[in-house]
Amino acid sequence: MIKLKLEFLQQIEAATEPKDLHGLLQKAIELEHSTIPPYLTAMFSLKPGKNREIWGIIHSVVLEEMLHMTIASNILIALGGKPDFIHKAFVPDYPGPLPMNIACEDPNDDTCLTVGLSGYSKTQVHNVFMAIERPESPLEYEVKEVQLDQMILGAEAKVEAPYFATIGAFYEAIKKKLTEMGLDELPGADRPQVIPSKYYSEEDIFQIRTLDDAIRAIDIIVEQGEGTDEGTEGGSPLDPDGELAHYYRFSELYYGRRLVKDKEAPGGYSYSGPVFPFEVDGLWNLQPNTKSADLPPNSEQRRQADQFNFAYKKLLFTLHQAFNGEPDKFDATMGLMYDVKLVGEKLVSMPYPGKVGFNCGPPFEFVSPNS
Repeated sequence: MIKLKLEFLQQIEAATEPKDLHGLLQKAIELEHSTIPPYLTAMFSLKPGKNREIWGIIHSVVLEEMLHMTIASNILIALGGKPDFIHKAFVPDYPGPLPMNIACEDPNDDTCLTVGLSGYSKTQVHNVFMAIERPESPLEYEVKEVQLDQMILGAEAKVEAPYFATIGAFYEAIKKKLTEMGLDELPGADRPQVIPSKYYSEEDIFQIRTLDDAIRAIDIIVEQGEGTDEGTEGGSPLDPDGELAHYYRFSELYYGRRLVKDKEAPGGYSYSGPVFPFEVDGLWNLQPNTKSADLPPNSEQRRQADQFNFAYKKLLFTLHQAFNGEPDKFDATMGLMYDVKLVGEKLVSMPYPGKVGFNCGPPFEFVSPNS
């Protein structure tokens, strides 16, 4: 679970006008973005043509995280703010806490989450991906005929310290505050927003002009990530589109089987569907948290890592333009994302200098747009 510092909820509560929420929504944009590099790193580590079902699950989550980042950006625009994709703090320094998350001062403290960039593994899926997407009260389902090599969800939940807040609670607080402000039409409703209808359905992405639009958009973010809560007809692992929420998609990867309806199982679902095939030889063993500066100067690996960071910089700069008055430029980001993918896939196929058995990982490092 992403555990946010309670101070951010306190800031929302203290807000008296839309501009007081600008910085908080900027943090939400940064948080939605920060999950994408870890997921992409795992995707890149899957060799071309191998482990395609696993690749497809992670890819589907990446697309929706991009949608959530877009929605959060449009809400900020509708409130009169300006999303910022090109300041240094926008890109986390992996490994470390995600934006607004409780930092880990004690490496043995499991009440906080440290996120790094590593290749695909069940450990990464369980300890990082499921931890990021975990709802406050996850729905637990029976796992049938699967040997697990990691801890499972059925363990007794630990009592959370009261100074934590969840991402769901953060968005609920935003909804409540906007409702309290009584804004029928939002102050930036007529400013250009990004509506990439070519890539997302009109049910998921739409112009945010009113309070009702903002509430509907926030619900999409929360429900796609967590599913419906236990108070909604007993809870469901599905989002409003009938797809598994992110947490349960990653649970499928961890448990190795599809989560399917099961009339005989508690909760009406169980991990008893088709087994996910895993090809052991279809995985690059990546050096975790590869940094460009750690690679030998003038080496092919260093040049490729620098090229990756440059492609990533171009992508963020174009996103910044798209969300700051030039929405037509969003289409160009699709091509830039493909460039990041191509460079990243080439980089992970290259041996890491001086570390036998390891390949280079994508660095995902911030590069100033002026450099």
